Amino acid sequence: MDTADFTAVLSEVRRFVRERVVPLEAEIDEKDEMPAGIREAAKKMGLFGFALPEEYGGLGLSMYEEAQLMFELGYTTPALRSMFGTNNGIAGHVLMVGGTEEQKAEWLPRIASGDVLASFALTEPDAGSDPSTLTTRAHRDGGDWVINGAKRYITNAPLADVFMTFARTDKDAPRTRGISTFLVPAGTPGLTVAPKDHKMGQFGAWTADVHFDDVRVPASAMIGGEAGLNQGFRTAMGCLAHGRVHISALCVGMAERLVDESVEYARTRVQSGKPIGAFQLVQGLIADSMTDYYAGRATVLEAARKFDTGEDTKIGPSCTKYFTSEMVSRVADRAVQVHGGAGYMRGVPVERFFRDSRLFRIYEGTSQIQQVIIAKALLGEVARG
Repeated sequence: MDTADFTAVLSEVRRFVRERVVPLEAEIDEKDEMPAGIREAAKKMGLFGFALPEEYGGLGLSMYEEAQLMFELGYTTPALRSMFGTNNGIAGHVLMVGGTEEQKAEWLPRIASGDVLASFALTEPDAGSDPSTLTTRAHRDGGDWVINGAKRYITNAPLADVFMTFARTDKDAPRTRGISTFLVPAGTPGLTVAPKDHKMGQFGAWTADVHFDDVRVPASAMIGGEAGLNQGFRTAMGCLAHGRVHISALCVGMAERLVDESVEYARTRVQSGKPIGAFQLVQGLIADSMTDYYAGRATVLEAARKFDTGEDTKIGPSCTKYFTSEMVSRVADRAVQVHGGAGYMRGVPVERFFRDSRLFRIYEGTSQIQQVIIAKALLGEVARG
């Protein structure tokens, strides 16, 4: 996308977020639902396919451009980004990374338009931070594959039209080499979605358990066709690396909003006859948060630039995800502190963002997993024992 077009996209998204979504945040949080009008507006703007190739109907943004877009989207409730983030991120990228040309042509245009909502079915009750231990299995039966197992915390599962499902296809292979990925449409006999989860935060973004009981799919449903056999773990890791930069930028956008909320409150809240922004200890909280935000933004842009060139698709994504997810939690905590008792009250934006921000240190790989990835990449065999 050329510079002028991208600038126009950013401007349109900024107006959409700040003029249409921000005023609805409290309603979204209270009702745990994204208004239909917001969903339709996002579809019209191409937000369900901003990271997907133009040849399949997406906007074809680079990682560097995507990061800047996420800064804007992160300024409001993360439920907005969650609505279309999986289409662009870990689910859509399954097809981009491992799909056959036929699979891409069939599914990507509908995913990019938002006509199809995709879910990434990897996490399980006993396989979260280490997906290589997943136990969902698929066995060949004639010309079909039959899938059995359960997935947990699957984003958009109650609304999904298709599930990118990871299952073990070779029980005797090393843990990371016996996994394949399948396209499983919603409504396939044996596939059931549990009631949506009741979470601490990020209301309006739905997750749920998904169960596979003798779910039968044709051989053509395997991502990559026969060449995709036992390539699922590699596919998942490639998708998650992209997702880590994506989530990092979202954290930066939220940090910016939290700084703005803190500054505005410190300017207007009067204590002892003057605005609390006149007190140096309050100034220190705000200065620390602005510094965190500034560092996080720079870190994301550098990681995105190196991701695009292929210079660093492992350490950089983990470093920036680790730093920014921890950073936004610190900024959220300070924002509540600046607001004092008001910051602990439902209906105040910083209270909601305090709850929302906590999840970023967990999904797309916990902070501890990022530490392990970074250390092993730097130390090699020493770190592996």
